[in-house]
Amino acid sequence: MSNAEASNEAGRGGMSREGDSPTARRFLRTNLRPATLILARTGERVKRNFTLRTPGLLDGRGSSYFEREPLLRRRSSILDHGGLVEKIQLRTRELTKKSYDFATSKTGIGIFKCSIAYLLGSMATFVPAIAAMLGPNHGKHMVATVTVYFHPARSAGSMHRATILAFVAVAYAAFISFTSMGVSIFFDTHELLTLGHIIVLLVFVGGGLGFVGWLKQSFGDPLVNVACSLTSLSMITVLTKEGAVQTAKFSHDKVEQVLKMVIMGILASTAVNLIVKPIRARNELRDSFIKTTDSLGEMLVVITKAFLNGSDFEIQHPVFKDASKRYSSVLGGLPDQLRQAKYEHYMLGTEREYEIEARLVRCMQKLAHNIGALRGAATVQFKLVAQFFDTRPFATPARSSNSINTLGSIASPDPGGPGQLQSNVLPSINETPEESSENDDMLNSTATLPSVQSAIEIASSPPEMFSMFIAHLGPPMKSLAYTLKQILDDLPFGDNADEIDINSNFRSSLIDAIELFRKSRKEGLELVYRNRELTRTRSMDRAADYEEVAASCGYFSSSLEDFAEDMLVYLDILEELKIETEQHPRPRSWWWLCFWRNKKGRAEDNFAAGAGEATLSTAEQPAHLLGSVPADWDQTRRYTYRIWRALRWFRRDDVKFAIKVGVGAALYALPSFVPAWRPLYGHWRGEWGLLSYMLVCSMTIGASNTTGWQRFFGTCIGAVSVIVTWVVSNGNPFLLAFLGWLVSLGCFYIIVGQGKGPMGRFILLTYNLSALYAYSLLIQDDDHDHDDEDEGGINPEIWEIVLHRVVAVMTGCLWGIIVTRLIWPISARKKLKDGLTLLWLRMGLIWRRDPLSMILDGVPETPQQLYMDIREEFELHRFLGYLESLRKSAASEYQLRGPFPDDEMKVVLESTRHMLDAFHAMNVVIMKDLKASAGEAEVLRWTRDERNQLSLRISHLFSVLASSLKLEYPLNDAVPKIEHTRDRLLAKIFEFKKSAGPRSGVTDEDYELLYAYALVTGQLSRHIESVGQEIEGLFGVLNEDNLKLQ
Repeated sequence: MSNAEASNEAGRGGMSREGDSPTARRFLRTNLRPATLILARTGERVKRNFTLRTPGLLDGRGSSYFEREPLLRRRSSILDHGGLVEKIQLRTRELTKKSYDFATSKTGIGIFKCSIAYLLGSMATFVPAIAAMLGPNHGKHMVATVTVYFHPARSAGSMHRATILAFVAVAYAAFISFTSMGVSIFFDTHELLTLGHIIVLLVFVGGGLGFVGWLKQSFGDPLVNVACSLTSLSMITVLTKEGAVQTAKFSHDKVEQVLKMVIMGILASTAVNLIVKPIRARNELRDSFIKTTDSLGEMLVVITKAFLNGSDFEIQHPVFKDASKRYSSVLGGLPDQLRQAKYEHYMLGTEREYEIEARLVRCMQKLAHNIGALRGAATVQFKLVAQFFDTRPFATPARSSNSINTLGSIASPDPGGPGQLQSNVLPSINETPEESSENDDMLNSTATLPSVQSAIEIASSPPEMFSMFIAHLGPPMKSLAYTLKQILDDLPFGDNADEIDINSNFRSSLIDAIELFRKSRKEGLELVYRNRELTRTRSMDRAADYEEVAASCGYFSSSLEDFAEDMLVYLDILEELKIETEQHPRPRSWWWLCFWRNKKGRAEDNFAAGAGEATLSTAEQPAHLLGSVPADWDQTRRYTYRIWRALRWFRRDDVKFAIKVGVGAALYALPSFVPAWRPLYGHWRGEWGLLSYMLVCSMTIGASNTTGWQRFFGTCIGAVSVIVTWVVSNGNPFLLAFLGWLVSLGCFYIIVGQGKGPMGRFILLTYNLSALYAYSLLIQDDDHDHDDEDEGGINPEIWEIVLHRVVAVMTGCLWGIIVTRLIWPISARKKLKDGLTLLWLRMGLIWRRDPLSMILDGVPETPQQLYMDIREEFELHRFLGYLESLRKSAASEYQLRGPFPDDEMKVVLESTRHMLDAFHAMNVVIMKDLKASAGEAEVLRWTRDERNQLSLRISHLFSVLASSLKLEYPLNDAVPKIEHTRDRLLAKIFEFKKSAGPRSGVTDEDYELLYAYALVTGQLSRHIESVGQEIEGLFGVLNEDNLKLQ
């Protein structure tokens, strides 16, 4: 917009319509004075007008673009663009192109690799030479099953880890198998075989499989789950089917055969993984670094520009929201990619590179938190200004008319069309294009600065205060964001994954840009606080508004500076990685093999992953909960209490889950140890039912229902596939192998492409158990196992085989759901409710400590005295992720009281996540310097009482939310609010500024702590209110029916 156009629209500023909605507001764009900026690539210092270009929003697809789109599209006819033949050809070409694009994509290549590995695994059944190597048994389809569970559609690092876990699983299964045989032989020699069977059933079947269930639940890792499935398959086959344990004989044939089949399956998957389009986790990690830095630069520009414009249009735009979701997805995958890259580095001996990359990931996470802080400060600005104009839409003091005309009009015409005028909220910045001439720059600067200077002295409303801040802090903010965007766009790697391409001028340019920003920020804040109107304010609400404006702008500029400083750290780490990778020859080490000397490394890995339990301060726990017994207790009470404490391990849900898994497995395997029932167990293939039971059993009822249904449908689909392929192939090995490969393509699309692992694996498991098993019966010689005569022997009855497998799998799934429901049932709904209650209580205890009192009282001696130590912060975020998984499981729990309120709980968890982000923002500010300066100490002492009241109010509200959710009781109408207590704190800061004067020794930097505190408490207030509204929607409000004594 030209200056003439701006002045013309400003002249029409008084014409506004009373019915305009806040969402339709547009802002008059005034020119921002030219800014001095540092060009990152050259380090050159220039002064000019420039534009912060927002991705996706300035490419011609803004709001006007969407307004031009028709509301209803006419359905195209097949003859619109030509004849029927041409249309078919066009559709065919489009379908061919889409199919080719999918086939050459990462997902398509992964599916193809999995199918090749499966085809190689099935050769153990179809190739006589390989089948002979594995022995006479008919379980050679296990090789193909291993390739299904340990599929090659993963990185090389993940494949290394899968191989390790597979051999650990087989070793555990071998240990349980040989030990159980030894126990049976021992008791048989003493003619106590029945007692030996009981011990094997309870200890090795129940205890061994229960421990597998505990491992599966404790790690919660997909690869660990797969390894647990493999060890369950191996154990169940030996313990219940082969008969060596039942007859008290020592037989290593089956264990050796299982080991051979696992090795063959792993070799097939590994070979395909490393030969066919190999995926390197190190390359993927560095690609993610590039995507993350690009996204950081784009989000930084959008948020900064939105803050300068005073409008959340760009932040609320669907393009930005989609970009934010993609960024969150990439950032969330960095820890997993780092873990996969670790195994590759360890195998190659480049441990040092992994350590540096781990620091890069942590630094990237800090940058992401800084972006969140910037967005939070901008959100406060939007809400405060919108609130001001919602309460006072057109009432503007007469004495501020000059400033309104200078800094922006209260109303301006909507650019969308003539005569449609809409109310304005905040004058925004018109960013002159970079092509503007120097004369224009001089004209703009000379025309803007005097008027802004005069407006400083008479600003009397929050929008005008924001305009004052932006007029002075806007240019340095914009300049620093521009420099950071240039650096982020060029980071961090070149075309070659091992090449670090970093400009040598980046670091010096960023240091100069930070120094320039600090100087400009200090001068701008000094000018802003010269406002004469500040000293005349008498209303506490108006004083609170002024301080909230100062907090928002001060915290935004401070967070922008923190982002730049963390970028310096990122550049230093990147330079260190560059030096490490450019060494020739590259240093190699394998110190990770010395596990007895690697405690520090393991501690660092756990620290990075947020491992370890967060502990409450000892001052916050009652004495008897710390293990000490009060002196006034009698001896009996002391004794019973110690027993209760000693048995606390058995009260844990994961231990209960392991026990009930073991009990269910022992009961299901019982017929295999009873001579009268063993034929029935073998006829209906009970071992596969027991395996299905182990695969279905999950921690919660909802998770068991989900996996049970997926495996049920997977088994049905697999049974139909078996019958079709067997009838079509008629036992021909070549045709059967080809059809099996086609089936595997569809199954791996379900597993890899759609992420439905249980369903896809059970389709192939049923296919292997039936089709491959039937072919092994077809080609057997005269020394075959007579136990297979019930399924046709050398003339396999495919219908009988499929029926037995389907019944076995269905029975196991049904038994798993029954055990999960009847024995110590763990409801995901109840776990989610209890978990949220615990999390909110924990957050209330953290905030009760008053975050800033620690700085005033001195540096804490122990981590428990901190506001929130870093390990506790990781634990809280990890626990919130666990609650999110419970929410997904709870959606599959069906109760007569009604469906699970998934949408409401999703909002509650999202608000809780935002509150934890606010906790982190407060922690970052505090951890900068744990020792308060003289000015900070004076301000903190002045506001101690108000801060204590505010902290106690927030802690109290967390307790109220937790109690309401736990008891499923409606919130009281008289729930206290945070805003009034927070306004008293802001007014107290304002009062200190008026009374202290310039000779108090308190600088603008000394208010940063309180500004951050004010911003965080404001965010907590909004999110607590949001959670309260959702709880009211779930449980209602207090009424007479809830108070009846009945």
